[in-house]
Amino acid sequence: MIPVSPFRISVPDEVLTDLRERLARTRFLPDSPRRMPSGMTDEYLRELVASWSTFDWRAREAELNAHPQFTADIDGARVHFVHLRAEDPDAPALLVMHGWPHTFALQLDFADRLRDFHVVVPSFPGFAFSSPYPDAPMTEERLAHTMHVLMTEALGYERYVTYGEDVSANVNDLLASAHPDAVLGIIATHAHFGTQEERDAATEPEVQAFFARLAADHGPHGAYGHVQATRPDTLAAALNDSPAGLLSWIVEKTVEWADVPAGDPRAIETRIGRDRLLTEAMIYWVTQSIGTSFRPYYEGADEPGPMAPTDVPAAVFIQRHEHDYPEVLARRFYRDLRVFERLSAGGHFTAAEIPDELAARVRSFVGELAAP
Repeated sequence: MIPVSPFRISVPDEVLTDLRERLARTRFLPDSPRRMPSGMTDEYLRELVASWSTFDWRAREAELNAHPQFTADIDGARVHFVHLRAEDPDAPALLVMHGWPHTFALQLDFADRLRDFHVVVPSFPGFAFSSPYPDAPMTEERLAHTMHVLMTEALGYERYVTYGEDVSANVNDLLASAHPDAVLGIIATHAHFGTQEERDAATEPEVQAFFARLAADHGPHGAYGHVQATRPDTLAAALNDSPAGLLSWIVEKTVEWADVPAGDPRAIETRIGRDRLLTEAMIYWVTQSIGTSFRPYYEGADEPGPMAPTDVPAAVFIQRHEHDYPEVLARRFYRDLRVFERLSAGGHFTAAEIPDELAARVRSFVGELAAP
């Protein structure tokens, strides 16, 4: 077994003092004239910076530390994770992964609603309190191997259920494809996309229309990914030095990708509270991990590679930003598709936006798997 060490978050006072001083010196800019609407405005950023300046991090730190946390050395990285054990030792194990720009912390409200499961919420290498891979690219195959080793060799679970979003969606699929004997079931809110070659070869009109719509949206909304994939260090240098810049970059994407009405970025707080947004920014700030969080974009983990379809039982819940995802596409990859549902609420950050609803669906799906 791989040794596991206890971990507690403890941000030095001098880091918090430096942050407050930097926030107080923020040089704001007015919104550009005739700009394309986005998930951030000068007015909202000023509000967020003011809130961050008085944010009670010690209280939030204590809330996070109420969740048992650990680290394990896997594949050259120190992997940080939360491990919530159920009272029943025979309860199912559930791996809950995150994507970008969120961290493990945004998944905890969802995890807290599944205390009848053994829930593991890791930080991917290079995110939050996990160190990056030191010597090899951050590919989806390597991430899947790290997550599988965490669940089996570090924590001793012979079988587990897996859930992923965004960057971890491909990892989610790959775990089921590569480790069918260990994965009891797979839950997806970002269902399988396939490689670009597979997409180009699709003949079904609804599949072609779906990918054409995604491609059209990518033009006006994909600049962040292009920069993170091509000039990551230049961007990271700016964000790592300016807390206001970091906050703006993270929250803009959170607003635009959540299931909230466009027009007023404050609407995000009806789904993800301001304290949760500030927690995400704080974790990136104190760990200085924004640069290493870009690695999936330029090292390949955000691009699906070829993978075999899986016979692992699957539940697919289509989140609102992919409302037109074709069921035929899901059935092609998840050959034992037990549930296919289009959600009436919840966007890119499904686990954080609708934790009660998603937890109920996970419990129902896994309960049916365990039924005689």
